Amino acid sequence: MSTEKKYPEGLLGKKLGMTQIFTEDGTCVPVTVVQLGPCYILDVRTKENNGYSGVSLGFGPKKSQRCNKSEVGSFAKAGKGCFYHVEEVRCDANALGWTNLGQELKAQDVFKDGEQVDVSGVSIGRGFSGVVRRFKVKGQPATRGTHEYRRHIGAIGCRKFPGRVWKNLKMPGRHGNANTTVLNLKIVGMRPEDNVVFIKGGIPGSKGSLVVIRKAKRQYDEASAKRAA
Repeated sequence: MSTEKKYPEGLLGKKLGMTQIFTEDGTCVPVTVVQLGPCYILDVRTKENNGYSGVSLGFGPKKSQRCNKSEVGSFAKAGKGCFYHVEEVRCDANALGWTNLGQELKAQDVFKDGEQVDVSGVSIGRGFSGVVRRFKVKGQPATRGTHEYRRHIGAIGCRKFPGRVWKNLKMPGRHGNANTTVLNLKIVGMRPEDNVVFIKGGIPGSKGSLVVIRKAKRQYDEASAKRAA
């Protein structure tokens, strides 16, 4: 059994919003529209020089006068201008042929219709929230003398043991605005001429936010799951 970690290839994209499409049998499918690429290779990481393999991708063209001198210098190596978003994607660059600086990568070069993907992004921030909203806890009874504590967490420990509050206890705090990855979402349509893909269901982030879409690390077989059930 191999213990080597798997790093599937992926691209950077922008969440455009949600809509719905209809399949051939008339089923309505809710989808998220993502502008996936074009991305450009800005740098290549190798195991010999960096200890791991991957590529640095640029997405979203940006005017050079909006960059400082160090950014302009780093972008000049690829010769494709400047970019708003630069992210590193770990993958086997040599096996994929992603070794040329400035190489353009489009959605249809990496993904195909019907494929499962993992989507990473920053979830929508909801500010300081209580435990009912943040963790979906039940709250206190509506009767039996409860007064002004219906949406409180209740007891958080005991003075005898442990004599303190445990770490990672469900408490009020910042809700959202965190790096989130949703696994095994399905691409149900593509529009290659516009670099647009349609992903079934919702993905992290607000409209216009950056997302990283990779090939699914753990494929979900729906037929096998039904047989097991």
